[in-house]
Amino acid sequence: MRRWTAALALTASGSPAAAEDAGLRTVLFSSLEAGASTFSTSGAKVAFDRFDRDGPVVLVSGGGGMRLEGGGRLPVLVRTTLLGAALGGYQFVRPWGVVTVLAGPELSAEMLTGAGGAVMLPLRRGLRLHGEVWARPTESTLATATVILGSARNDAWARLSWGFSMFGAYLGPEAAAYLDRTGYRKWSLGLHATDYAFGGYRFRLSAGCQFEGQANGRARPGPYLGLAIWNSL
Repeated sequence: MRRWTAALALTASGSPAAAEDAGLRTVLFSSLEAGASTFSTSGAKVAFDRFDRDGPVVLVSGGGGMRLEGGGRLPVLVRTTLLGAALGGYQFVRPWGVVTVLAGPELSAEMLTGAGGAVMLPLRRGLRLHGEVWARPTESTLATATVILGSARNDAWARLSWGFSMFGAYLGPEAAAYLDRTGYRKWSLGLHATDYAFGGYRFRLSAGCQFEGQANGRARPGPYLGLAIWNSL
């Protein structure tokens, strides 16, 4: 399951728009990804000082979703997941962009549902590491890179994107990959529109094709659609 749909919103302080507000200290975010697997996330990121300069930051998030699993051609199980994390770290602001490094505890609760009923798996605790870069190679382009590792589910997620400023947002390609301890694998290619402003909120919309399945099986192709929303306080 691509649990990190909100990764762009999590470090929304790196958005070019955030630099326009010298007093920005808090970003609220929410996101949803819909496809063969679905997941939603909400939370807040708070700077001890301000987002337009170096300093410590705190990120708190929680979310949930589900995916289909099983052997053969048809999935036979539904895995429902709840996740939460409280991270602390530091933000480095440079003329070309923002680098954020975070770490902290995470919790994971899962339930498997099949023909024989539902089974609740033990609560898992672990450490999450989160690193992200928002860079502006030129005045009209935006590049991002995100890597997140978690020990509660022994999973990893990475995403790269690039965009050119058009029609009030940054438009361009994106690529992402995810894997976890169950052998589940997922990767995707698509297009995104990032940092579009409307009514005091910022939006990111993405769509494309994803491939998912177990490491020892055939990857199933399918479409995905993602939406992230954030606003500053």
